[in-house]
Amino acid sequence: MRWLLAGDVSIRWQVMRDLLVTPRAEWEREQASVASNGWGARLLAHQDATGRWTSRLYGQKWVSTTYSMVLLRRLGLPRSDRRAVRPCSLFLEEGLWHDGGINATVTQGRSETCVTGLVLGVLSWFSVDDPRRESLVEYLLREQMDDGGWNCQRDRGAVHSSFHTTINVLEGLREYVNVNGPLAAEVVKAEARAREFLLVHRLYRSHRTNDVVNPAFTRFSFPPRWHHDVLRTLDYFRSSDAPYDERLEDPVGVVLRRRRPDGRWVLQNRHPGKTFFELEQVGKPSRWNTLRALRVLAWWQRVEKTGRLAGTWT
Repeated sequence: MRWLLAGDVSIRWQVMRDLLVTPRAEWEREQASVASNGWGARLLAHQDATGRWTSRLYGQKWVSTTYSMVLLRRLGLPRSDRRAVRPCSLFLEEGLWHDGGINATVTQGRSETCVTGLVLGVLSWFSVDDPRRESLVEYLLREQMDDGGWNCQRDRGAVHSSFHTTINVLEGLREYVNVNGPLAAEVVKAEARAREFLLVHRLYRSHRTNDVVNPAFTRFSFPPRWHHDVLRTLDYFRSSDAPYDERLEDPVGVVLRRRRPDGRWVLQNRHPGKTFFELEQVGKPSRWNTLRALRVLAWWQRVEKTGRLAGTWT
């Protein structure tokens, strides 16, 4: 735990909240430092006077305004930070499309489901009280597929949901529920359907053959950007306080097998693209992965025990 607490302030406040369970006032005081210290301050230093990080909202991965704001959300920039106001407005002023979603590139002529999920998460985290935010939620609810998940290629004929799209949407919807958005009751139902899609696949397997869909799903990166992996998605299950389900034993086992003898997890890969700076080194012990793995395992231990007591253990 001391090793985790010796890391960036964005790590420390989440360790205090999720692992040490310190009083709210203490971890919020630590969280407030994200804006002025470490990775949060470094990223904010690249923001220009218009509130952007690059000229385009979404392009230039991973230095665009979209991915910079998503990372600030993950770091835990305080919700009230004034530097988040202008970029959040830009998403609605320049990205909101006539179909209700976010079309950050404009050239493709339609909204993009993954990006809409990412932006909804940002708007909700930074408590943007704007009726236009509800159109993003309505768009995502309409886009939910018959199998419970989402796929950016649905309008091009896709009939099976995408792991990537689904987790991007679910994280955005969860942030919306956390701030008690007007459509929260409908969103919770949509989340349950989407979790079932993921559970049918054990988060990384084919529901037909049980084969691993993509080995990358079992390698843990941070930031995950738009990519699905087992640890990222288990962390969503934890954040939504999902109930015990035996189908999660398999992916939880993946996390356990990745733990080193010293109790740490390494950064297994990174997603290619331009960055302002790197948070951690691939192949080295990762505080981000260790923090997330430990809080997932703490949640799992609790719900597994509850499942036993409730008789849902099989």
